[in-house]
Amino acid sequence: MNHATAYLDSPLGLVSITGTEAGVSTIGFLNDTTGTATAFAAVPVCLQEAHRQLQAYFARELREFNLTYAPTFGTDFQRQVWQALTSIGYGRTASYLDVAKLLNNPKSVRAVGAANGQNPLAVVWPCHRIIGADGSLTGYAGGMHRKKWLLEFEQPTRQGGLF
Repeated sequence: MNHATAYLDSPLGLVSITGTEAGVSTIGFLNDTTGTATAFAAVPVCLQEAHRQLQAYFARELREFNLTYAPTFGTDFQRQVWQALTSIGYGRTASYLDVAKLLNNPKSVRAVGAANGQNPLAVVWPCHRIIGADGSLTGYAGGMHRKKWLLEFEQPTRQGGLF
């Protein structure tokens, strides 16, 4: 099965989406957009729903993704971590320890961190919602500026005082 690719212009730069009829295999931010002159060609049919849902997310019209996924790599443990990420709701955060506990393996904190860093589906498997146990921002494969932006973007709008 040949992988198709689509691109989405997001507030954080160009997003690459790849997949097949079986599902979406990768979503990631591009730092180098050299050679993407054809980036805005027609979106392949197998990626149209992922493209639409990502557009809706960045337009604040979608908080939960409902896609078929077909990652091309990952150990069983990594896939368990990635699945656990989907339980961290929009506007919420969790620590690596929280995820390890969710997997009934509290000693796996470092392995959870490593798996989180290998997440093939940025934004839809919300690894950006993982922070340090002390509340600090921790690494993000898409860049810390994107992680900070995503976390702020997902925070509910706060109304200031009237007087």
